Amino acid sequence: VQLQASGGGLVQAGGSLRLTCAASGHTFSESGVGWFRQAPGKEREFVSFINWNGGIRRYRDSAKGRFTISRDNAKNTVYLQMNNLKPEDTADYYCSVGTGPKSYSAWYLNAPEYDYWGQGTQVTVSS
Repeated sequence: VQLQASGGGLVQAGGSLRLTCAASGHTFSESGVGWFRQAPGKEREFVSFINWNGGIRRYRDSAKGRFTISRDNAKNTVYLQMNNLKPEDTADYYCSVGTGPKSYSAWYLNAPEYDYWGQGTQVTVSS
């Protein structure tokens, strides 16, 4: 699976961006997809997750009510709609795919559980 993240940019606080993760590979529609972010000098952190059919969606606490993850398997694409952006959302955002069975239900929180990663797309939120 190859992943291409896009949609980042510079936005003022309170603004919105929609990130797109476009995938190639026949297992994408059968796989969970996560978004992570990494700010300068900080560790990569979980942002959001969607399972293969969109029936399970998870968010970090600070993203709940502001971010929405969705997917279109016909287009091999996952979206992350980010509203009411805050300066603390500034980071490089990465999409990732986890394939195959996982041994515990909260695997999606952990970056090492993912098998494929796209390049980052930079999000900068000015105050």
